[in-house]
Amino acid sequence: MYYSLAWVAMLIAFGILEGMTASLVSIWFCIAALVALIATVLGASIGVQIGIFAVVSVLCIALIRPFTKSVLKPADEKTNADRILGAEAVVTEPISNREARGQIRVMGEYWTARTEQDMELSEGTLVRVLRIEGVKAIVEQK
Repeated sequence: MYYSLAWVAMLIAFGILEGMTASLVSIWFCIAALVALIATVLGASIGVQIGIFAVVSVLCIALIRPFTKSVLKPADEKTNADRILGAEAVVTEPISNREARGQIRVMGEYWTARTEQDMELSEGTLVRVLRIEGVKAIVEQK
């Protein structure tokens, strides 16, 4: 009787913990506590109950977790900024990494820009956007 109450308490505690987290952290232990509770009702000894809890926990983590991680993994979201990667741009304000200034126009938008290498580029120079760091486009001369 007392063991079944202990498993129910563990089931509830792990369930509450799972509800408080944003990812699957303790659901495995909820499942294991439920299986151990069933074993208790069927008359298993405390050693068998603990063994079942341990084995089911490990099996759930080992077998189900990789599947759920792949299913629940958020996809990388493309942003509007990603469309300028690799695009050709024109320097509209001279670029100087040392003076922390520079601007380009790419696809009709103006971006603060810095060069990949520490070189200065004058207005009107054609460049290619390599990557975005924060709000700055990192460029190289074409």
